Amino acid sequence: MSTTTTFEVPDISCGHCARAITEAVKALDPDARVDVDLASKRVSIDGSFLAESRLAEALREAGYTPEPA
Repeated sequence: MSTTTTFEVPDISCGHCARAITEAVKALDPDARVDVDLASKRVSIDGSFLAESRLAEALREAGYTPEPA
């Protein structure tokens, strides 16, 4: 059973942002599926059993401002 965590990240704008966010999440959970939707500025993380707060911290450390969606 997997979990899905979704964040709104208003400061993502390009492919570099998507790669940086994906790398930050994969550093915590290499098996997670990360979907970055640049148009809606949403990031969905599927399969990670990490707490939402830990995932948000990883995104902040990567330079972004995640907000629970």
